[in-house]
Amino acid sequence: MRRAVAAGLCAGLFGLLTALVAARHGAPFGFDEEVHRWSVQHRPCVAVALARGITATGSGPVPYGCAIAAGLIAGRGRNGRMAAVACALGFLLLAQGVRYLVMYEVARPRPPVADWAALATGFAYPSGHATTSALVAGVLAWAAWRTATPAAARCYAALAACWAVTVGLTRIYLGVHWPTDVLGGWLYALTWLAAAALVAAAAETAVRGRHPV
Repeated sequence: MRRAVAAGLCAGLFGLLTALVAARHGAPFGFDEEVHRWSVQHRPCVAVALARGITATGSGPVPYGCAIAAGLIAGRGRNGRMAAVACALGFLLLAQGVRYLVMYEVARPRPPVADWAALATGFAYPSGHATTSALVAGVLAWAAWRTATPAAARCYAALAACWAVTVGLTRIYLGVHWPTDVLGGWLYALTWLAAAALVAAAAETAVRGRHPV
């Protein structure tokens, strides 16, 4: 029940934010402009270099490598590991595919190019880096909960969440996304993760019903 409520709440919040962004034809909110202005005005070289390094982990081979690693960790036996890897990659690719549909439908422009401190492509909403890192953090947390002790799993999940949050914040700091782009990416990813947890719980219950211990 809690998983269903969480999935519904995240989906509702994401839908509301998306509707608000679309209604403004992508124009930034006042909060977006204030945070963006602060980011542009506070960019020492060391901080920018660090942000670029962190933001690079939110796209490209790193997230997909993490998803593969999570599947290998979570699976049991050769066939189980291959199936877990396929599920992790399939989940990530499906969520990304739907995100692209939303992104092109909303077609929100990015902040002014002159303010960018990193390269970026495509439309702004929802943030791809924020979405990808949050999805992968959830997949890593899933692997941890399946294999580690509860205390260790909580620690690993917290570390993965901190990484995902940091990646999202670097997109704002580097000036390539509005804050609401990143918020949208997080809500979108949480919707998928909550829905996946709901499906996984239902599947596990069905398996236990067919094969009682």
